[in-house]
Amino acid sequence: MGRKKKAFAALIPALTLVATAGQGTLGANASEALRTANAAAYPAWSADGGTGTPRLQGAGRTNPPTAAPTDPQGGQMGDGGPMGDGGEMGDGGQMGDGGPIGDGGQTTPPADPQGGQTSPPTDPQGGQQNGGQQNGGGQNGGQGNGQGNGQGNQPPANPTLRADQFVDIRKAPRVQQPRRGRQASTGVFASSCGVNKGQAHSNPDNVLAAPGVVNGAHHIHDYVGNLDTNAFSTDETFAAAGTTCTNGDKSAYFWPVIRLRNGQDNSDRAQQSQADGNVGSIVTPSSVKIQYLGNPRAKVTALPRFIRVATGDAKAVTNGLKNAHASWTCSGFENRAFTDKYPLCPRGSKVERVLNFPSCWDGQNTDSANHRDHIQFADPRTGQCPQGTKAVPQLRMTLAYNLPAKPLAFALDSFPESGHDPVTDHGDLINVMDEQLMAKAVKAINGAKAGTRIKRRR
Repeated sequence: MGRKKKAFAALIPALTLVATAGQGTLGANASEALRTANAAAYPAWSADGGTGTPRLQGAGRTNPPTAAPTDPQGGQMGDGGPMGDGGEMGDGGQMGDGGPIGDGGQTTPPADPQGGQTSPPTDPQGGQQNGGQQNGGGQNGGQGNGQGNGQGNQPPANPTLRADQFVDIRKAPRVQQPRRGRQASTGVFASSCGVNKGQAHSNPDNVLAAPGVVNGAHHIHDYVGNLDTNAFSTDETFAAAGTTCTNGDKSAYFWPVIRLRNGQDNSDRAQQSQADGNVGSIVTPSSVKIQYLGNPRAKVTALPRFIRVATGDAKAVTNGLKNAHASWTCSGFENRAFTDKYPLCPRGSKVERVLNFPSCWDGQNTDSANHRDHIQFADPRTGQCPQGTKAVPQLRMTLAYNLPAKPLAFALDSFPESGHDPVTDHGDLINVMDEQLMAKAVKAINGAKAGTRIKRRR
């Protein structure tokens, strides 16, 4: 397949971090109106192979901003409809030995290893922290434009990790999915690309949202697949590089790391990570599952080579929840998931991050100014792609971790102003499959009979 037209703007300048004031906290009495306004942020995935963007039933963020923020991306992305009419998935039974969560049920969470730091670290990019305005573009919620507004001399305090962000998985909302139609594409294509053992390939860059900017992510990314991925990668260097995937898939797959907060970071990037507010030892996933799924209403067409695709929003704390599409669950409990909480899993169960990607392509562009407009999510109620788009294989990355079931024990790397909030989880894809491999993927996804499902673990 020939290279498709790109919609890149000029290289994004160095990131200017903007700490955000007024992050009010709503308790259990948060208004139903605000819950409804934020409902579109709760994502889409199904442990039994359902595609599209199913919803979490009854999801309600307990600590959103006091007013629904303006969406910097602009425009609905096919996720504004009411909750799906698909049947509720079965409980699947509980996993583990039935014992209490947390190996003894610690009732008093440990102190925040950050020490309750209230002032943000110095911006390593040298940008002004208390005056920059964000333009809202980009997968990470916008790169700062570096224009100071001259208001105030002190940056506001950063949010901190909280014990109430860690919740028993058995209290999570149930996952729902759209019903399948007769034309559903129900097959699965998988790439086995490893787990990035020993941090063999990691850096704090983000070539998708901040090309050419060293430390453009301000948090460490794990990479599997393409061996070239860094701030300066291009289509040409991606095509020439090797891969960790056993089937020859040269695509770049990446996500922010998880750390044990009381661990020691002995890497050569420890000082930079600490300056960005990310401390502790990095945890290697116990498994990384990379799958391409179909659409509940249509057959899929090929995903174009070199397309950039992002899911989630690394700045959802300040941008709002519309693009918060990552889910947190536990192995054996995949019929339940959080978007804005870290799950506490029973003994013998692993923490799982499920990153579903948009899969309705505009048929023309391999990128867009905000890295979202060229490829959107299907309607969460029906699974239908928005008018003017076509269904393409939907990437799902499932990352599993062995983590202690204790509040504040682990956390996601994040931007300094995002406070390690689980709602900021995100992932990225740059598709570098050649035409032959992509054709094989499409055939596998479209060839399965309707009703075929991914086997769900119990």
